[in-house]
Amino acid sequence: MSSTGKLILVTGVNGFIAAHAVIALLDGGYQVRGTVRSEKSAEIVRKTYSAYADKFSVAVVPDMSVKNAFDEAVKDIHGALHIASPFMLNIKDNESEVLIPAIEGTKNLLASVAAHAPQAKRVVITSSFAAMADFSKGFWPGHTYNEADWNEVTYDYAKTADAVVCYCASKALAEKAAWKFINEQKPHFDLTVLNPPMVFGPAAHVVSLSAMNTSAWDIHRFLSGELEDVPDTGFWGFVDVRDLAVAHVRALEVPEAGNERFFIVSGRYSYQKTADVLRASPLIAEADKKLVPVGKPGQNYPGADIYEVDNSKSKKILGLKYRSFEESIVDAALNMIDVRNKAA
Repeated sequence: MSSTGKLILVTGVNGFIAAHAVIALLDGGYQVRGTVRSEKSAEIVRKTYSAYADKFSVAVVPDMSVKNAFDEAVKDIHGALHIASPFMLNIKDNESEVLIPAIEGTKNLLASVAAHAPQAKRVVITSSFAAMADFSKGFWPGHTYNEADWNEVTYDYAKTADAVVCYCASKALAEKAAWKFINEQKPHFDLTVLNPPMVFGPAAHVVSLSAMNTSAWDIHRFLSGELEDVPDTGFWGFVDVRDLAVAHVRALEVPEAGNERFFIVSGRYSYQKTADVLRASPLIAEADKKLVPVGKPGQNYPGADIYEVDNSKSKKILGLKYRSFEESIVDAALNMIDVRNKAA
């Protein structure tokens, strides 16, 4: 897909991942129409991308789980990045707050593109490693996760599961719904799905200490003094948000990426490695390093007892080159320190 003048829809445009994807698109010559859930959010993102006012616009989609929610937003687009998905840990009702918005939102976007965007060639969906992981296997020593893996948690189980299991199931079920739509409806566009694990790196959008995204919060707690010890690692794979943004653009542009699934992962990490890297970095002030928990330096790194990750498909087809964990985590930390200092 040639970028010149092409209009790309980006859902959830005020999010951490979407902000980087939008900048990559705009810098690449595309026009972008982003979706948010309220006019208040629309005002904020218009200011964020004010330098691109001639190439960036916003559509308000209050509830993506409502049928035809995206009908107006998709008009005249040439492609879409569906990045919006509910993520929350304080859930009262799994179905209405997480499962239905994730699944129906994905199906509704695809249906709207099929009905109202005849010139669209490809839709890229941001799924997750959560849609790949088999949590029943635990650390699964000896296994290497790749694009063939699926989280097989059922909808019925997810309805009453804890928040983390529910979220992970929502990503798997939404992705499966997308592939089912493509296989059954055979629309005029094809589908590419990206499955990142933990996403780190600096924010490209407005971040505040009172309203941090999950990635920012994850790093902030290492630098705030609130952690007495290094926490246990839940997901052992990571990717830098800037590499993920490049992956989104390549997923739109590379012909061979059509109807393919990609595990977008730089490598493995652990929270102990996070602490060690932060405390060793010459770029972080000593006063900030003292707030980082010590844990057991050099231990609890992913080894033979932890599953491996395979990013070869993303390198081969999308041509991705991945940042190191050190670069990603230090840049994220410096970004959060700056946010904290400005708020003081």
